[in-house]
Amino acid sequence: MSQEQRFIPHLDEQQIRDIQLEGLQWTLRHATTGSPAYRKKFDDAGLKPGDVQSLDDLVKLPFTSVEDLRDGYPMPLLSVPEEDLVRIHASSGTTGKRKVLVYTQKDVDDWKIMMARCYELAGLSRLDRVQICVGYGLWTAGAGFQLGCEHFGATALPVGPGNLEIQMQLITDMGTTCLCSTASMALLLGEEIEKQGLRDKIKLEKCIFGAEAHTPKMRRRFEDLLGLKHSFDITGMTELYGPGAGLECMAHEGVHYWADMYILEILDPVTHLPVAPGEIGEMVVTTLRKEGAPLVRYRTHDLTRLLPGACSCGVSMPRHDKILGRSDDMIIFRGVNIYPGQIAGVLEKFPDTGSEYQIQLTRTGGRDSMRIRIERAKDVRADNDPGLGKAVSDALHKQLLARAGVEIVDFGSLPRSFGKTKRVIDERDDD
Repeated sequence: MSQEQRFIPHLDEQQIRDIQLEGLQWTLRHATTGSPAYRKKFDDAGLKPGDVQSLDDLVKLPFTSVEDLRDGYPMPLLSVPEEDLVRIHASSGTTGKRKVLVYTQKDVDDWKIMMARCYELAGLSRLDRVQICVGYGLWTAGAGFQLGCEHFGATALPVGPGNLEIQMQLITDMGTTCLCSTASMALLLGEEIEKQGLRDKIKLEKCIFGAEAHTPKMRRRFEDLLGLKHSFDITGMTELYGPGAGLECMAHEGVHYWADMYILEILDPVTHLPVAPGEIGEMVVTTLRKEGAPLVRYRTHDLTRLLPGACSCGVSMPRHDKILGRSDDMIIFRGVNIYPGQIAGVLEKFPDTGSEYQIQLTRTGGRDSMRIRIERAKDVRADNDPGLGKAVSDALHKQLLARAGVEIVDFGSLPRSFGKTKRVIDERDDD
């Protein structure tokens, strides 16, 4: 990094391992003492905190899952007296119960440091104006981005998502230099800036985006529309404080994650065994200093891979690849396991297709069908839609080993979103 690191520590590999072992042993003692749920989990596994003498012993520990959070509702994994809590956040739950996480003041302070590191890694300064266009309220996103921005020392514009008119007014009138949003919203704002002819009236240079999978094609498009020098993929989840678990640096050689705050394992989602460095697996995280609701081998279901070696940016924190999808987002189609990211990877090879697509799954007479609607790239004529559709369909068949119908649709005709774009519509249960 070109600027002095105020928040990102300089740690070598051995120092990180020492911090992780000490933090792991503290977490096990803390969780066992404070949480009946963890105490039962460890007792059932026949383990005591003192049994962990090295990081190699991590594999002996039982997993924590989203079911543990739901079963322990409303305050799962609580490991401190309630009077020590200063905040509660929650994420939406697919089964009617939200995932609720609690925070002590130390948790909040650690979180703001993690987020400040992200702004530092993105090369921001105290003169930057950061427009925060993510959800506020119970969700961690807005609170985390604002908390870290203020701790870092830049100026926060806490707008939240939605309200395109206000977003555009602030970008132009306030001279916003950094946008924090989902990739879908960055694309939406970029298309609006192009539509209104405002490119020369804005000062945007950077965008920090996350919360959903994106394609390189989608990223290049919003970077171009917004006139960005850099964009940065951020990681995080409510269970792990919130946003700020890691960020790309300006070398764009992967996501640096804060290994002094949590341990990251990459495991085979079926066998639960570690995969080789560089192979794709499921992220499993263990916190090292989280007080309110510590995590011990929490299965995130996010898929990525560790990136070996040092980054050319000079930051010593280890790296993983971008989030490549989710193990629980897998589509089973005619006996074939398919991840939406595989489809996006095929579309990347066709310059006449746009960045937006939608997968529709239906069932008729007991037989599954898949139809993929893909936007034509802007300024590409519709004359070759049949030929383009067949070429994409053939490429998908070769990659996925399953046949899907392909429909090329007009640019801009698929839904845009202020949040996460819904790309898979599975109507098979409706039949």
